[in-house]
Amino acid sequence: MRRTGKRAAWSSPSVRSMFTAAFTTMVVLVGLQLAVRGEAHAISWLALPPLVASAFMAWRWVVGIGLVSLGGAFIAVWVVHSFNAFAMVDHAVDLLVVSAAVAIAAAIAVVREREDERLRELTQLASVVQQAILRPIDNRLGPFDIAARYVSSRSGAEIGGDLYEALDTEFGARIIIGDVRGKGLDAVRLSSTVLGSFRHVAFERPEQRSMIADLDRAVARGADDEDFVTAVLAQERGGTLEIVNCGHPAPMLVRDGVATYLVPESMAPPLGLGPAARELTVRLQPGDRIFLYTDGLAEARRAGEFFPIKDRAWSLIGHGNVGDGLASLETALRRWVGGPLTDDIALLLLDYRPESD
Repeated sequence: MRRTGKRAAWSSPSVRSMFTAAFTTMVVLVGLQLAVRGEAHAISWLALPPLVASAFMAWRWVVGIGLVSLGGAFIAVWVVHSFNAFAMVDHAVDLLVVSAAVAIAAAIAVVREREDERLRELTQLASVVQQAILRPIDNRLGPFDIAARYVSSRSGAEIGGDLYEALDTEFGARIIIGDVRGKGLDAVRLSSTVLGSFRHVAFERPEQRSMIADLDRAVARGADDEDFVTAVLAQERGGTLEIVNCGHPAPMLVRDGVATYLVPESMAPPLGLGPAARELTVRLQPGDRIFLYTDGLAEARRAGEFFPIKDRAWSLIGHGNVGDGLASLETALRRWVGGPLTDDIALLLLDYRPESD
């Protein structure tokens, strides 16, 4: 496995580019010293290739480049001074600079590799934690085809405070999507609390109002004074979708190519702030798609302009299967933003297909 990893590291374009740059630099510097023949001291510049390589390459490659640089320095001095061994004394400082640079570059590479390995382990741990908190969702939930997607704003890290879950219970299909105020481990802890409570009460409480009260108490017990969780809870029974919105971005309904927001007459406060449940009831039709998301999507922007969810999302999520719809939406979002996202995003897409039951 280690050999495979080394080959993969060498195959990286950035590593090959740095090796080529370092080798080219050595050739140019040695050629310069030979051309000026003692009128300039380019020898000490041969310290640059191993130092540059230490930022990208494994320590063994750094040492190899350093030894080639040091060898090039000796050859340049030897040739410039017509193979006079005593000339080495005149360039002792230059040669010592190159030797010290090789040792320093090797040390830097060793430390960087250790830190990279530690980061890889932490990233793997974060992935395990994420999978434990956000369990995979089956592609069929009651009368719905369903897909979920978590879009991380941090490269290599997929852990945050956004949450979702979908459960098939005796009371109907039940869904939650939410966003914990804040970031970091505290947000992850509170997200885990909400999901754990939802996975319990969804099978115990026949009414969403009771579920909301239970979730609110769970958040209040586990949160600090200023913490809260915005959330949307949805429940399908007999072709009717009941939605409770606790301070969260409104879900979107795509029906016959037309997108509309499912906005209640009055918004309930977030979980942790004592929300009073106010349900919005929607009679579903076959082929309806319900799109739920966290505010990372609503707040994605480019040059101060927010991502046009209603104008862009419906055409992307309204065609193909639900998984392809979310993948197309993420691709379009990243292209539109044209850079790193500022917040994590959780996405859920449901396609109402009661005839498939």
